[in-house]
Amino acid sequence: MSLETFGGLAAAANLRRPPLVLDTVTLPEDVSAELARLVAAAVSTPGEEPDGRARDAMSYTITVEEGDRATVLEQSDGAMTPAYAALLTWLRKHFARQ
Repeated sequence: MSLETFGGLAAAANLRRPPLVLDTVTLPEDVSAELARLVAAAVSTPGEEPDGRARDAMSYTITVEEGDRATVLEQSDGAMTPAYAALLTWLRKHFARQ
């Protein structure tokens, strides 16, 4: 699983930043189950198209790889579902602890 951040006021600083990568195989079973629940919720509630009013909003791409299949979830601060926000918050907290 990976997280990429784009745009916002710090767009130039984020251009060279590689995506944050999480090896889910190494997670404890309970943590992995919680993450799977968050991913399933985010996948089942697609975001709305941004209306363009938040031009400096951050955009996020979360890529979930399962075997040969990759699921790409993209949303922005201007149009983010609660399920996506919960997954993004979980990932940010996890990466902050590393």
